Amino acid sequence: MNWYEKLNQYFPVDEMKSRVHMETLLTDKEDIYIKDEGPKHVLMYVEFENFIFVDYLFVSKEARGEGLGRKLLSQLKEKNKVILLEVEPVNYDDSDSEKRLKFYAREEFKHATRIGYSRRSLATGENTILEILYWSPTDQDEYAIYEAMKWTYENIHTYKDEHFYGDSYDASHEVLVFNDEDKKNMLKPY
Repeated sequence: MNWYEKLNQYFPVDEMKSRVHMETLLTDKEDIYIKDEGPKHVLMYVEFENFIFVDYLFVSKEARGEGLGRKLLSQLKEKNKVILLEVEPVNYDDSDSEKRLKFYAREEFKHATRIGYSRRSLATGENTILEILYWSPTDQDEYAIYEAMKWTYENIHTYKDEHFYGDSYDASHEVLVFNDEDKKNMLKPY
């Protein structure tokens, strides 16, 4: 099974980029959009000067518990940059969602409680609420996280969107919001 099939089997359709979108990012933005693939994992990430955005992290069920996810994140942490990623809120019908949150909490990620993020899927037309998690080697302020996420959305998620999907994603100011007050921290129970 190739890398895209692995990702496509694991991630919901409303969170997946098309194969051609991802292949184009790997070609057009080869200096920043990176694929790390092994027999038991696929890691797709974007590395900028001052932060890393994890687009997809897949570890096969057979490898869970072997420390592979921790090893992959440790390699990114060694770059000494802020690491951002998107997660769906806990879905009690999907036991993996709670396991993912526990994993990221153990890896010292924080929940960006002031950032609201609701993205319309071009594949399904449905709005998907996602949360932003981040790891920082310094005490990074959440507004900087918001700006980095906005840049990622505008330059990676929506890259050539009309060409690939026949439609455009919503503007970043409609998708990402920086709130004055914190919302409930979804990593706190862990």
